[in-house]
Amino acid sequence: MEHLEGKIIIIIPTFNEAENIPVLIKEVFSLDLNYSLLVIDDNSPDGTSQIVRKMQEIFPLLFLVTRKEKLGLGSAYVDGFKYALEKGYNIIVQMDADLSHDPECLPAMLDLLKNSDLVIGSRYVKRGGVCNWVLGRSVMSRAGNIFAKTMLGFSINDSTSGFKVVKRKVLEAIDFKTLTSRGYSFQIEMVYRAFLKGFKIIEYPIIFRGRKNERSKMSLGIFIEAFFRVIFWSFSKSLSSFKN
Repeated sequence: MEHLEGKIIIIIPTFNEAENIPVLIKEVFSLDLNYSLLVIDDNSPDGTSQIVRKMQEIFPLLFLVTRKEKLGLGSAYVDGFKYALEKGYNIIVQMDADLSHDPECLPAMLDLLKNSDLVIGSRYVKRGGVCNWVLGRSVMSRAGNIFAKTMLGFSINDSTSGFKVVKRKVLEAIDFKTLTSRGYSFQIEMVYRAFLKGFKIIEYPIIFRGRKNERSKMSLGIFIEAFFRVIFWSFSKSLSSFKN
C-alpha cells in the first residue's frame, strides 16, 4: 500500500453560490484536517467572491481566484489544477459548491487513494444514491453514465461525478491544452483520459444531496454536448485501434 504524503487542496468552482459557499467552507474546515481550499469564481454577480474574501480572514488555508467572466466548469477546473500543480500540492480534490457533496466522505476517499490513483465519489454503486432529484434528472444522469460506460469501454459507473480525489501524477500525465470539454462532459473526459493512461480508478459510494427547490444547472444543452463528445471519443478510439 502506498503511503500518501504532501499537501491536499480542494478545488471548488463557483458561479452565484453566495448562499452555499459559506456553509461549505465551514463544513470543510470543521473536519480539522490540514486541507487547503481553493475557490475559482467566475465573477459571480451575487457577491460570491466577496464572501470568500471575508472568510479568508478566518480561514488561512482558504484561497480565491476570481476570473473576469463566466468561462465554464471545465476551464475553472483546469485553472485550479494548474494552481495546485504550481503550488506543489500532491493530492487534488474536486467538489461541487452547492452542498451536494458531503465533506465527511473525504477521509475514506483519501484512504482509498493509498491504493489507487483516482477515487470517484459514485452515486451509482452499491450503497450510493441520490436524494431530492426529480425523476427526469435522475433518468438523464443515469442514462448518460450508462451510455458513457458502454461507448468508452471502461467500468466506471459514475463518470459524470464532480466529487473526485486524484493524485498529482494523474494531472501531470494529462495535457490540459488538449482537453475539449467546457461543461459537465469535462468530468467524463478527465476520467476517460485517466483510464487511457492506465491509472487505477476506484469508486466510493456517496449519497448525492440534491437541493430541494433549487434550479439545476444541468440543461438539455449540456446533456447534448456530453452525448456528442462521448460519440466523438468513442469513434476516435475505434479509428486509432483500426490504424494500429
